[in-house]
This record gives sequence, structure tokens and C-alpha cells, in this order.
Amino acid sequence: MTRLVFLLVMASPAALAHDVITTNLTWTQEISRIFNKHCVSCHREGGTSMPLTTYEEARPWAKAIRDEILDRRMPPWDAVKGVGDFRDDQSLSQPEIDMLVGWVEGGAPEGDPIYLPAAPHFDAPEAPPMGQEIELRESMTLARPMALAGIRPHGAVEVSACLPDGTVEHLIWIRQYHPRWKLAYYFREPVALPKGTRLMLYSPDGGHATMIAMR
Repeated sequence: MTRLVFLLVMASPAALAHDVITTNLTWTQEISRIFNKHCVSCHREGGTSMPLTTYEEARPWAKAIRDEILDRRMPPWDAVKGVGDFRDDQSLSQPEIDMLVGWVEGGAPEGDPIYLPAAPHFDAPEAPPMGQEIELRESMTLARPMALAGIRPHGAVEVSACLPDGTVEHLIWIRQYHPRWKLAYYFREPVALPKGTRLMLYSPDGGHATMIAMR
């Protein structure tokens, strides 16, 4: 999660102070681990957004965080899970979403601090691979092999590769596009596309994509 700007200023910490506890989910066991995995790389001291590394920091904004998650505004990741295997995937799984929502709606309890995980360690971000950028609108056929490093979408798009043997590989699906994030999605490993592969793009709103090929 990189920003919580819409509802945070509207949320009232006082309104959360006396919520009835109706859940066994706690910050110290389940919820802090989800935050460590998906949120605190940005939401921490020295990060790009307000810190949410402790219960004291996160608890006042619990309901705002729930709403951001349910509206798919956070974490900043538009690619639909299961289509493409990308590095630095910040998206929440459905079970993680269910746990976060259940925790908030159950009163957002803290739990026993003895169960808190160790503080996460943050490595320097890996530089994205350098490559040749090729604009894709509707379709194109490769005149030579391509090692596809990543895709930068410009709108809601679906991109697939029809290989010469007739196999179709679905590369990325952006169902809901947030232009302010300006994200490029890099594959864990470059996708090898042979000569004669036809790249196909569908967009319901006239979007296109930049294909990032290894040099």
C-alpha cells in the first residue's frame, strides 16, 4: 500500500474506541503479518506513506483501511491474480481480504504482544530490467523472437500471446486501471516469445500497452 489519502482524514479515531470485540482475529497474530507482507514497505517511517507498522498506528484508521481495500484502491496493484507471474506482487489474496475485513468489523482487537512477528527487513528495491519499449494497440506479429520483460498498461487491457503452434498464453489482465499509480509489471522471469508470435490486446476503453522487451 503506498497511499491512504481518501478516507483517512475522514475517519474518526474516537468512533472506533469502544467497538465490541466479536472476532478471534488479532493484530498480533494474523493482521500484523498481512501488513508486513503487503503494506509496510511503503507505510513506515522513512517510507512513502504514513506509518502503519504498529497497532497504535493502524488501529485509528481501521475502518478507512477496510474501505480502501474493498474498493480496490489499496494496495496499488491493478493486475488480476492468476494472469501473469509478476515480481513485487503487492496484491491481497481473497482470504487476506476476508481476514482484514473480519478483523475490522469484529472490533479490531490487538491480541497478546507475545505473538507479534519480527520487524520486517527492507532491501534496496531491485532495479527494473532495461529494455526496448514497443507500443501494442490491438495486435502485432513478431518478426523476430522476443524476451518479454514486462508490460506497462495504459488503461484497462487484456494482453495475450498466440504462439506459432497455436498455444495461447495470457500475459496480463488489467480489469480496473488507476492511472495515478503509473505501474509497469515485470515478470519474475522474462517470457520467451518465438518469431511469428501474435500479440493481441483487448481494451474496453481504448487503452493500449507498452511491451518491455529485453535488449
